[in-house]
Amino acid sequence: MNPSNNKNVTLLITVAALGYFVDIYDLVLFSVIRVASLKSIGVAQEDLLSVGVTLINAQMIGMLLGGILWGIWGDKKGRLQVLFGSILMYSLANIANAFVTDVPTYVFIRFIAGIGLAGELGAGITLVAESMSKEKRGYGTMLVAAIGLLGAVAAGLVGDKFTWQTAYLIGGGMGLLLLVLRLGVMESNIYNKIQHKNVSKGNFLMLFTSWPRFKKYINCTLIALPTWFVVGILITFAPEFGIAMGATEPLSAGKGIIFTYLGISAGDILSGVLSQYFKTRKKVVFVFLIATLASILIYLFSKGINASTYHLICFLLGISTGFWVIFVTIAAEQFGTNLRATVTTTVPNFIRGSLVLVTFSFEYLKHQVGIINSGLIVGVITLIIAFIAVYNLEETYGKDLDYVEE
Repeated sequence: MNPSNNKNVTLLITVAALGYFVDIYDLVLFSVIRVASLKSIGVAQEDLLSVGVTLINAQMIGMLLGGILWGIWGDKKGRLQVLFGSILMYSLANIANAFVTDVPTYVFIRFIAGIGLAGELGAGITLVAESMSKEKRGYGTMLVAAIGLLGAVAAGLVGDKFTWQTAYLIGGGMGLLLLVLRLGVMESNIYNKIQHKNVSKGNFLMLFTSWPRFKKYINCTLIALPTWFVVGILITFAPEFGIAMGATEPLSAGKGIIFTYLGISAGDILSGVLSQYFKTRKKVVFVFLIATLASILIYLFSKGINASTYHLICFLLGISTGFWVIFVTIAAEQFGTNLRATVTTTVPNFIRGSLVLVTFSFEYLKHQVGIINSGLIVGVITLIIAFIAVYNLEETYGKDLDYVEE
C-alpha cells in the first residue's frame, strides 16, 4: 500500500470512528438524561418509565427504517453519501431535541434522530473493511468501534455536568463539525469497480429470495442481541433495578452508561486483538457470550450493593458484551460488494430495533414475575438466540471481499 493510500485509510478510520463516537453519544444520551428531560417537560414521576420506553421505542423504530434506507442508498450511490447524509440528519435532530416542550414532539424528533443514526456505522465499517487488506481489516474496524463507543462515556459525563438541553446541543455541534473532516475521504476501490457495472446493487429483497442468504442474514443480526438487552434494559432502568435489589443508594443510569461503555470499548479492543491473533471471529464471540451470561447473573443477583459495586458490575457487563466490533465485521465479511452496505447498515440497526420487542417482553413479564425475574428470563433468552446464531455462521477471518452476490 502506497503512502497516499495509507493516508486515506488513516483519515477514513478517523472519520468513521469520530462519526460513530457522535452516533453513540446521541444514541445513549436519552438514557442518561431520561429523568431530567421528562420531568422538565412535565411528565409525572409514575409515568417516567412508561414514557421513557415509548421514546426509546420511537428512536429504535426510526433506526429500523433508517437502516434499510441508508443501506440501500450506500450500495446504490456509494458509502460516502451515507456518511454525509446520516451525520447531518442526526446532528440536526440533536439540536432540535434541545427545544422540545412536550412528549409528542419529543417522540417525533427521537424517531427522526433514529433514522439519521442508522447510517453512519454501517457505511463506516463497510468503507474500512473494503479499504484495508484482509489480514489487517480487523484492526481497522476494532479502532472504529473502540473509539466510537467512548461517545457513550462522553454522553454520560456531559449529561451529568450540563443541562439536558445543552447536552443535546453539544451532540449536534460535534456532528456538524465532523462533516468538515468527511470531505477528505475517498470511496473504496472495491465499490468503485462495480459502481457503473450492470449489477443489482442494494436490492434489499435479494436477502429474502435465497434461503441460504436469508439464513445467513438473520444469524448475522441476532449475534448482538444480548448487547442491547444489557444497555437497553439493565443499564437504562438501573434506578428501578436498584430499588428491587435493595441497593443502599440510588443507582444512576448515567453513571452506569459511563462504566458500561468504558467496558465495551475495552472489550472491543480485547475481542478485536484476540480475533486477529487467533485468526477466528466465531470462537471469540462464543467466549464473550459466556462471559455475558456470567455478568448478567452477577448483576441481577447482587443484593444491597452500593454505587461503587454497581459501577464495577457495569464495567464487567461492558467488557463481556464488547464483541460489537466483531459482530459488525462478521456482517461485512459475509456478503458481496453489491449488498455489503445494505447488510452492514441494516444488521446493527435491526438488532438495535429489536430493543422494541425486548422492552415489550420485559415490561410484560415485569408485571407477572417482578423486575428481577423478568430481566433474568429475557436476558437468558437473548443469549440462547445469540449462541445459535453464531453456531450457524461460517468463519470469515481473512475472507476476500472483492466479489458480488448473484
